Amino acid sequence: MTRNLAIFLALAGAGLLVRSAVRRTGVSAGRPIRDAGADQMRDPPHEWTKTDERMDESFPASDPPGTY
Repeated sequence: MTRNLAIFLALAGAGLLVRSAVRRTGVSAGRPIRDAGADQMRDPPHEWTKTDERMDESFPASDPPGTY
């Protein structure tokens, strides 16, 4: 019985460590989120169409813009 308890506690502890590591690497870790638009990009493209703008504004939505 004590061996099963030790295994359970070890797995639970490992799960908590993984959970805390995942939380630190997410958006809450303080990484900046840029605004939409070519002027906010580090390396803006030479051409920027209205479709590009709509796609950039909708990211990370799963659906493309209606005019695509």
